Amino acid sequence: MSERITLTTTAGAAVPDNQNSITAGPRGPVLMQDYQLLEKLAHQNRERIPERTVHAKGVGAHGVLKITGDITRYTKAAVFKPGTETPMLGRFSTVAGERGAADAERDVRGFALKFYTSEGNWDLVGNNTPVFFVRDAYKFPDFIHTQKRHPRTNLRSNTAQWDFWSLSPESLHQVTILMSDRGLPIDTMHMNGYGSHTYSLWNDKGERFWVKFHFKTMQGHKFYTNAEAKELVGKTRESSQEALYNAIESGNFPRWKVQVQIMPEADADKTPYNPFDLTKVWPHKDYPPMDIGVMELNRNPDDYFAEIEEAAFSPSNIVPGIGYSPDKMLQARIFSYADAHRYRLGTHYEQIPVNKPVCPVHNYHRDGQMNTYGGHSTNNVDAYYEPNSFNGPVEDKSAQEPPLKLSGDAYRYDHRAGNDDYSQVTALFNLFDQDQKNRLFSNIADAMEGVPDFIIERELGHFEKVHPDYAAGVRAAIKRKKESK
Repeated sequence: MSERITLTTTAGAAVPDNQNSITAGPRGPVLMQDYQLLEKLAHQNRERIPERTVHAKGVGAHGVLKITGDITRYTKAAVFKPGTETPMLGRFSTVAGERGAADAERDVRGFALKFYTSEGNWDLVGNNTPVFFVRDAYKFPDFIHTQKRHPRTNLRSNTAQWDFWSLSPESLHQVTILMSDRGLPIDTMHMNGYGSHTYSLWNDKGERFWVKFHFKTMQGHKFYTNAEAKELVGKTRESSQEALYNAIESGNFPRWKVQVQIMPEADADKTPYNPFDLTKVWPHKDYPPMDIGVMELNRNPDDYFAEIEEAAFSPSNIVPGIGYSPDKMLQARIFSYADAHRYRLGTHYEQIPVNKPVCPVHNYHRDGQMNTYGGHSTNNVDAYYEPNSFNGPVEDKSAQEPPLKLSGDAYRYDHRAGNDDYSQVTALFNLFDQDQKNRLFSNIADAMEGVPDFIIERELGHFEKVHPDYAAGVRAAIKRKKESK
């Protein structure tokens, strides 16, 4: 084996820990002083132009969010007042493929929503799965590299992705979902959406509650097998685009039931799992989903580029009554997504019509690339800074979140230490019937084609910890696949 070389920053400084962000206590939040994390994320955002670095292939449409339930005791957000109807935009995508990729590929689907509320834009940027492959954003650029092209062959690499997954047991939950039936939905309309992260709600009393958002398809779940998808891709690469567009054009508007799981703030210290861990779910028996409304897509864009390709979704867009949590991945995405849009679309990307709020905008941002706003919030041109003695916009204390209690030393905590990466996957595996398990085994065997045996064995070791039948089933499927050649 060749001599190991030291990993460094772009300025040449040695990186002491490339696995963990600097957080205030083991659960976070992330500290801005972690310049190595910011450098890594900022560099990833600039790796490709002009398409999105991830989620490049997408479809989208306009619609409306209708609130029928009542959660006003948990949040002051106007968007959640009973009877409120909020115009919105949705974009649904694959994660790994480039813009020309086929829709019918086994991949996680992005589920990005922009709600044009009376208090500003609220963006919920999630997936069609309730969990993700990593729990610390320090590993996100590394994971995405495994999904992209090998620098020498310019081909996708099964070895890269399984090497990373086998060295990252926290990925097991998401890998199991990806390789199951739900990893290949027939189109956008027949899959769920999830905010995935833990967010917070807060009310006029200053009370905070943790929340997870769910969007349950009202069209039902439908999936392709690998063989069906392979045949379809030979006929069309735009199957999801065609299905969504044609459904809306014909008046068959797709709908999703909107649900929330709500956890009292103090419960976060009592759960046997970290409720801010993106690789975990909240058991429904402990925190039952509550129906609060319906989301409907009912209008196709008139110009795909202007309304979908230039749409910029970011978790940094919240409104009073909705907030964040110490979720390490969420904390990093607050920075990373907005930074990606500034790079890809321009400094003032939120002046593009599809990203522009429906409420008035007043701030002191000045000049810069593509600024059509001018930076003057009032007719009084003397008020171009804050505080001032004239007539410029001022802060509104009612939008201030309640304080968040923190504990712990600032340190790069090992996010894998003390975390159970198996029991929730076991619970999921036990929900599958035998036919679903057999398809899971076969899908994994297909995805492991060409992967070195030592990496397969390492991953099988993780499957064994989930359930002995999981490892045995995959091993048998791999053997059958080899014998059939």
